[in-house]
Amino acid sequence: MMRTHYCGQLNETLADQEVTLCGWVHRRRDHGGVIFLDIRDREGLAQVVFDPDREDTFALADRVRSEYVVKVRGKVRPRPAGAVNPNMASGAIEVLGYDLEVLNQAETPPFPLDEYSDVGEETRLRFRFIDLRRPEMAAKLKLRSRITSSIRRYLDDNGFLDVETPILTRATPEGARDYLVPSRTHPGSFFALPQSPQLFKQLLMVSGFDRYYQIAKCFRDEDLRADRQPEFTQIDIETSFLDESDIMGLTEGMIRGLFKEVLDVDLTDFPHMSWDEAMRRYGSDKPDLRNPLELVDVADQLTEVDFKVFSGPASDPKGRVAALRVPGGASMPRKQIDDYTKYVSIYGAKGLAYIKVNERAKGVEGLQSPIVKFIPEDNLNTILDRVGAVDGDIVFFGADKEKIVSEALGALRIKLGHDLELLTCEWAPLWVVDFPMFEENDDGSLTALHHPFTAPKCSPEDLKGNPQAALSRAYDMVLNGTELGGGSIRIHRKDMQQSVFDILGISAEEQQEKFGFLLDALKYGAPPHGGLAFGLDRLVMLMTGAQSIREVIAFPKTQSAACVMTQAPGAVDAKALRELNIRLREQPKVE
Repeated sequence: MMRTHYCGQLNETLADQEVTLCGWVHRRRDHGGVIFLDIRDREGLAQVVFDPDREDTFALADRVRSEYVVKVRGKVRPRPAGAVNPNMASGAIEVLGYDLEVLNQAETPPFPLDEYSDVGEETRLRFRFIDLRRPEMAAKLKLRSRITSSIRRYLDDNGFLDVETPILTRATPEGARDYLVPSRTHPGSFFALPQSPQLFKQLLMVSGFDRYYQIAKCFRDEDLRADRQPEFTQIDIETSFLDESDIMGLTEGMIRGLFKEVLDVDLTDFPHMSWDEAMRRYGSDKPDLRNPLELVDVADQLTEVDFKVFSGPASDPKGRVAALRVPGGASMPRKQIDDYTKYVSIYGAKGLAYIKVNERAKGVEGLQSPIVKFIPEDNLNTILDRVGAVDGDIVFFGADKEKIVSEALGALRIKLGHDLELLTCEWAPLWVVDFPMFEENDDGSLTALHHPFTAPKCSPEDLKGNPQAALSRAYDMVLNGTELGGGSIRIHRKDMQQSVFDILGISAEEQQEKFGFLLDALKYGAPPHGGLAFGLDRLVMLMTGAQSIREVIAFPKTQSAACVMTQAPGAVDAKALRELNIRLREQPKVE
């Protein structure tokens, strides 16, 4: 063994013992003829002191620089009074250095590790192997490991089997684009990387495995946003002979246990809220319940007003007019309102009407707003009563197609909650249930809201009769406005699966070609089954308080889906392309 202890494991109980440490020189200091080296490894830091009376060792300590890899033998002793460092796990002791061996030298790193420096993310990702040495980065990956251990233990204890599913599979309609892999042995044909193990886990249920889980890599070739990665990890779960409440109870228990074990947090109850209520009250199917602001529908008061911006959407069955009361917001300066108006425009809102409630007792005179003149006083009062407006509040309005109003005011609600520090608690979990089966595209065709294997709450006949009104047996777990995981009871009967494919406009030939194996499986005794998948990266991001999932993935891609460290994706030589029967199109030359 090269080392006897990790640096962060040293404490007072080891006083007067001899230890051997291996690690990196975090920081080097000279103090009155004595040299201090802070040695760092994955468990933390230890301070090693070198006295001049050991001449050779002292001379070597004088020559080492930051990030040299060293091995140190020495004796643990209490630090002198007044020198204790409460911010360090080993802060009550130091090591008197006897021997020092340099295992490898290091050039000056591209950014300092012994203090925080604001280097760009590009540089951090380019030298990720150095970035990961930073104690705060190491802490996130260690916590990630504790999280996956806790989850595996819980699922193992509850009778789940860990089964691996293929990475090379065939393209399926999961929502985003597939990553394709050319086949050398089948010229002109392609594998796809899985967007999720969905069909395989359902087939495992048909195979009788009853309870399956996998911590699975998934791949999506989609336009990246701040919290998306082309490859991500999901905790994938599927069960047979359990209904929604069983599955929700089981996975809720898993997340509760995880928070208790890893963060020592007792999560409150998980309320159940229908999709419809979530959209109505919060404008989002993943509402952040730490935030007390709510949207209130007021269209019924505005159908007749002489103001097309309001009366148009108020009278349109696909329109929505909603109000958002912000307590104490009347003091908001004009510039801030303009900023919020600009912000909601990202979501398609054409403007942001508002009423400042200065003094309700004065009637219309006590209100400050460009729109008050269009609304009769009775209707105004009804609206202000309905949203609970009192003196000092501001009320914002959204009026447009339902989707735009919900998205714009929903996003504004979240932004106001953070800007004005309105959050009422640290953790607010919930289940969102009763999702619609389908959503309508602009051309009137339907797509599955979750995926086409989700079971509806009605019979195949009712489903065909009125697909728009059908609700699904789907459920999402939401925490602090982030969807942690989503799942559903699946379709386990062939006639129902074909009905859903029909409604989605997937022809019989296409059903057979793409999903023949699934339809076959459903006619050979498929049990009732269901499950869900949690986004592991998102879960770790929330639990570590990180700002982005890139902070909790060891080697993430950038927002353009590239790896700046390995320079992936890269070009491939002509011989390899020839073997794969691939010819690249000529790129037009840039003049």
